[in-house]
Amino acid sequence: MASPLPAGGAGDAFAFDAAGTVARATFASQVRALAARLPEAGHAVNLCEDRYRFLVAFCAAAVRGQVNLLPPTRTRAAIDEVRAQYPGSYCIGDGEACGCDAALADPAAHFVHLPDVLPALDGAPLRIDDAAVVAIGFTSGSTGAPKPNAKTLGSFRTSTAQNFAALAGLWPDGAMPQVVATVPPQHMYGVELSVMLPLLTGAAVHRDRPFFPGDIARALHEADGARLLVTTPVHLRALLASDIALPPLAGIVSATAPLPQALAAEAEARFGCEVRETFGSTETCIFASRRTARDEAWTPFPGVQLQPRPDGTRVGAAHLAQPVLLADVVEMLDDGRFVLRGRQADLLEIAGKRGSLAELTRRLLEIPGVRDGAVFQLDDEAAGVRRIAAAYASDTLDEAAVREALRRSVDPVFLPRPLRRVASLPRNETGKLPREALLRLLQRSENEPIAR
Repeated sequence: MASPLPAGGAGDAFAFDAAGTVARATFASQVRALAARLPEAGHAVNLCEDRYRFLVAFCAAAVRGQVNLLPPTRTRAAIDEVRAQYPGSYCIGDGEACGCDAALADPAAHFVHLPDVLPALDGAPLRIDDAAVVAIGFTSGSTGAPKPNAKTLGSFRTSTAQNFAALAGLWPDGAMPQVVATVPPQHMYGVELSVMLPLLTGAAVHRDRPFFPGDIARALHEADGARLLVTTPVHLRALLASDIALPPLAGIVSATAPLPQALAAEAEARFGCEVRETFGSTETCIFASRRTARDEAWTPFPGVQLQPRPDGTRVGAAHLAQPVLLADVVEMLDDGRFVLRGRQADLLEIAGKRGSLAELTRRLLEIPGVRDGAVFQLDDEAAGVRRIAAAYASDTLDEAAVREALRRSVDPVFLPRPLRRVASLPRNETGKLPREALLRLLQRSENEPIAR
């Protein structure tokens, strides 16, 4: 099947910013024009910063039968690793997207730069077969080396319908959301809610990726309908810490890192809307959600089957070609919902006592005055047990104060050693904490031992 793209009426808004709106017919004409000038290749590394240009490039590549490669980061090293796996691929970007055209014998053969003014080309409606692989997303590397995950347009169509249905209660019947997203379009969460949502439904999307609270507020003010903020706990915490006033919101969606219940409740009280947290992965896409301010349990989307196993959870869904085994350990409840108990690799057993890194991190983040933090295990072993470490950011609390606060809620065998105060945690642009970055944070130098 090859349904026309994008969904919606030709004159309906597809994207918006301070300059106004871009109609869906205009988007389609610019996709045609770009597709006509793309080189012959099997894969394109889509590095566009501007979300609208990312969408134009994404669809242009797909129309040409090319697969969008979505690296976990846009560093030169990450781009080189992805291209090495797919020989003959090229980069496509805007602005100073990646610098991957530098120091190449033939830059034009490796990098397509989108012009400031996108040309248009009239023609037949855009069609991409549902069976076509349109993107390969890579895991973030937070638990190891990034791994590729292929996605067909048909799988996106099914998962997007589920996402839309799960969020539809946030805005009035008959309305369509106007999405402002703080996450990059290359991340699977960003793909699902800021790329596929406007492409496959009648939603519109802001073309920027605002980062600071003032930028987020500005982008939201530029929307004139049911405003949906797609964001992360890091951005949500920054918004709450600022004095920025936001316009009325239809809702807030959060993902990429655990959202503390207190933070969700504070956001609902401040911004007057529901905060929905989504659960999924690059491998599975989103398959469950919860209103974190009031619920600990997650509600799977209709048709999702979860099978708890000793080594994780097996996830089956209509948009998955085959079940996927996740490392996340869940406890199923009688009503069909589930509670997340952490990842198999995060579960701890020390001196006959059991715990989890996720629970320890939650305890750390609950300490008043801690802005951000993470508990994790080091690679070394002492007496056959890998040491537990923690890093946190705080403007007011020294390490002794945080250690004492943890003593009141954590069993002594699980107290992190070392515990280090840092200016900020090395989160990537989606709010995740790659393990290697955390380890580097705790290592002052090769010859200087970590203080215990």
